[in-house]
Order: sequence, then C-alpha cells, then structure tokens
Amino acid sequence: MNQPLAYIHPEAKIAQNVVVEPFATIHKNVEIGEGTWIGSNSVIMEGARIGKNCKIFPGAVVASIPQDLKFVGEETTAVIGDNTVIRECVTISRGTVDKMKTVVGKNCLIMAYAHVAHDCIVGNNCIIGNAVQMAGHVEIDNFAIISATSAVHQFVKIGAHAFISGGSKVLKDVPPFVKAAREPLSYAGINSVGLRRRGFTSEQINEVQQLYRILFMSGLNNTQALDKIELELSPSSERDEISNFVRNSGRGIIKSYFSKDAD
Repeated sequence: MNQPLAYIHPEAKIAQNVVVEPFATIHKNVEIGEGTWIGSNSVIMEGARIGKNCKIFPGAVVASIPQDLKFVGEETTAVIGDNTVIRECVTISRGTVDKMKTVVGKNCLIMAYAHVAHDCIVGNNCIIGNAVQMAGHVEIDNFAIISATSAVHQFVKIGAHAFISGGSKVLKDVPPFVKAAREPLSYAGINSVGLRRRGFTSEQINEVQQLYRILFMSGLNNTQALDKIELELSPSSERDEISNFVRNSGRGIIKSYFSKDAD
C-alpha cells in the first residue's frame, strides 16, 4: 500500500506488498523486496537494494553517496538483507570503486543514529547499537554485537560472535568469539553467554577459552602463540577460524588488558 503523500520514482522496482508511509522518498534505481515497510520521512536513494520483510524507520537514509572525496560518481549499491531492521536516523552510504557496494546482511538490527560508511560489509544476525559510527571499509562477521556509541576505525575487521562494549574506540581488529572492553580496547574474555545462546557446546566454549589463554595470556607473541595452538590443539572450525583471522589481520589485533603491550 503506497501512500499518495510519498514520492516514488517511476523507475523504482518495488514489490506489490511493500508499505510506503507518507512523506517517504524513493529514488530511481532502487529495488525493494516483498513485505518491507518504509517509514515516514525516510529516504531510499539511488543504488539501494533492500530485501524482503525489512523495516526502515523514519529519518533513515539508505544508499546516500559516500562521504569520500575520492568518489567520482561511479554506479555502486547499498545492499540490505532480508528481515533487517534499520531504526530512526540511521545513515548507510553506498560503495565506492573499492568494493562497489556496502552490505548489511540478513536479520540485522541497526539501531538509531548509527552510521554505516561506504564499502562496509556487515554479516548476518549482527546488532549495531545506537549511534555506533563505522568508518569506510569496515568488515563485521556474523552474529557480532557492537554496543552503543562505539566508533570503528576504517579497515577494521570484527570477527564472528564478538561483543564490543559501549563507547569503545575500535582501532584494531577484534578476533572471533571474544568480549572487548576497557580503554584502550582490549581482550576481556570470551563471549560465552552469546555462544551458549547460539548453541555452542561446553566443549567448544572450553576450546575457545583455552585457545585465547594461549594467544593473550601466555606471554608469547602472536606468531609464537599460533604455532603453539596449531601444534597442541586438535583441528576444529573454531581453532581454524581464529588462527586464520589473526594471521590475516591487516591492522593487528587487540591486546590483552593485562599484557605489557596494552598501554
């Protein structure tokens, strides 16, 4: 049901059962899937690709041009996965020539006033808290939670199932399965509550905990700790995911709060 007070460009591709509330604006080169709700005073700009059963709340802006002076008008997109909720005044920029797209996955919740910059890739089932500010090229894996008012530096990577406390400055990569807190942002244990909620067994959780004890608490550097982990712990999807993340970290990972390098 499209309200007569909404503006919808005639070239926009909108499924029959999408609800567009009064005073929403939908530009050309937009695609919106079945069952999605577009709230009043939201703006869906050129390049938006919004999936099924999403909710876009008032004041949100999806697919605005990047806040990047290198952007010269290339045709890029902002992709929103099915069942994702975009709350009030969220801003999501479309991509640049780097990735050609910005992506927010399926079943995500992006809370009010958050910003998802150009070329960010957010996985499925993520929660981005109120007023979280993400710079360009950030990558966040599935089931990660970033608490309110945190700021994420460009090119930072955050692993699956990680939990980042409110008001954090995220300047380094955050490995999978961990809690990150304090200032500077540091390893604060594993996200055991989140892992249990998502069906991880006690054996898997204990393995992750043992692995991070070696990585963060043994006094070894990252290379030495990974060599020890791969020598002493049996192969598993969790072990390999953590090892690959740390070895491939571009910015370096956070430290333990108790390590000599943390301050």
